[in-house]
Amino acid sequence: MGFQRFTMFFLLALFILSQGLVKGTHGFACNWGLRSTHLLPPQIVVKLMKDNGFKQVKLFEADTGALKALGNSGIQVMVGIPNDMLDSLATNVNAAIAWVNQNVSNYISKNGVDIRYVAVGNEAFLKTYNGRFVNATFPAIQNIQAALIKAGLGRKVKVTTPLNADVYQSDSGLPSGGNFRPDIQDQMISIIKFLYQNAAPLTFNIYPFLSLDADPNFPKEFAFFDGSAAPVVDGSITYTNVLDANFDTLISALEKNGFGSMPVIIGEVGWPTDGTENANKKNAQRFNQGLIDRIIKRQGTPKRSTPPDIYVFGFIDEAAKSIEPGPFERHWGIFNFDGSIKYPLNLGGGKALVGAKGVNYLPKKWCVMSDQANVMDPGLADSLSKACTYADCTSLSPGSSCSGLDTKGNASYAFNMYYQNLDQRKDACQFNGLSVITSTNPSPPTSTCHFEIMIDLGKHQNKSTTTSTTTTTTTTTSLAAPKMKMHSMAMPLSTFMFTIMLSLCI
Repeated sequence: MGFQRFTMFFLLALFILSQGLVKGTHGFACNWGLRSTHLLPPQIVVKLMKDNGFKQVKLFEADTGALKALGNSGIQVMVGIPNDMLDSLATNVNAAIAWVNQNVSNYISKNGVDIRYVAVGNEAFLKTYNGRFVNATFPAIQNIQAALIKAGLGRKVKVTTPLNADVYQSDSGLPSGGNFRPDIQDQMISIIKFLYQNAAPLTFNIYPFLSLDADPNFPKEFAFFDGSAAPVVDGSITYTNVLDANFDTLISALEKNGFGSMPVIIGEVGWPTDGTENANKKNAQRFNQGLIDRIIKRQGTPKRSTPPDIYVFGFIDEAAKSIEPGPFERHWGIFNFDGSIKYPLNLGGGKALVGAKGVNYLPKKWCVMSDQANVMDPGLADSLSKACTYADCTSLSPGSSCSGLDTKGNASYAFNMYYQNLDQRKDACQFNGLSVITSTNPSPPTSTCHFEIMIDLGKHQNKSTTTSTTTTTTTTTSLAAPKMKMHSMAMPLSTFMFTIMLSLCI
């Protein structure tokens, strides 16, 4: 009888513990990108995550400041390895061992960072890379796994690789016809088999926004969870949104290749707020609220009732991110660059999105086109080119939040972004006699266009109580979150600059 009571007590305790663990990990997950001219201090970002119930985060690189700030935070971390490191990691296991020791073991043991995954590469099989990383990805995964095992972390930290949804396709156009692209079929199966054998997940990035933005004939309502588009009927299954249909296409591909139970993470999904006509706050709020609701309800897809972990993309805007895919790339955050709220979100249980606290700003000064300046001035084009080459003018793109400004307004916006980017230096508001500094906010009162005031990096750096004097990580950003070098802001697309310049002169 005593043994039976013990057994019942043990099982009850185990059940309660398991429920506590499930609840303990329930929350939201996000991507924290660090491509910005004025990075919000990492301690503020981590506090912002915790305040809004984010318990998992994916970093694209092993950034010292971000990882230290995540130490003992209770937030689980997926730390990424950039694509440009794949070749060296694939050909040299010692390089993988060194990377793991420095960027995983070190932060777990010394800083209490709860690293759960290492993401090897990022969308390495993307078609636009023309096979550049195809042969290096799997060997790099194998070497990182070997390095994790050598470090005694093989069970705690799992290896994965985030892939774009373009690695699978459907000849029938329906989810049930899903299979992997023929050109990478062998590599995909090798990776999947290896990850499965090591109890590690696949990670895929799915973007309904890109489906809509790239195809003028795509049914807009099908991109949202509450849309009224005609459903897609696939045998006995009916799909009412593209996320479910896309995800189940992947599941069909896995099933066809004998891995129907393979664990899957959605590594990136979200909606940008600027840069194109479809990228706006209204659409972003609608999509992300629907996504949050699904996460709260633990809603899966027709082929997989158990929901995957979903990492919202992104957490904060990145003003220095490459715009090669499009001007919207700098506007994926659910928060602005300074941690302020873009639009309200209901996080469940009566909790609303809250903004960052303790952010210091530069003085309330803006650089604008002078009232005495002439829009026909021959020096205006060169001035605009200078401003938009070294600052973020993507909000002036056609269909964007500031695209409705007149020529003087466009010039003022461009001048101000350059001025703010250079921390309001006096000589940063000198554009051939066309500009002037003002203390009056030039943001149009009835427009969605906002003239920024940047974060005061100097004040935040002075407040920092810890300073790193030796940094040997492979990251491109540092502990103190310094302003990125001017040349890193240069826009890669001449077609974009041409479009901007054309719109400014209309």
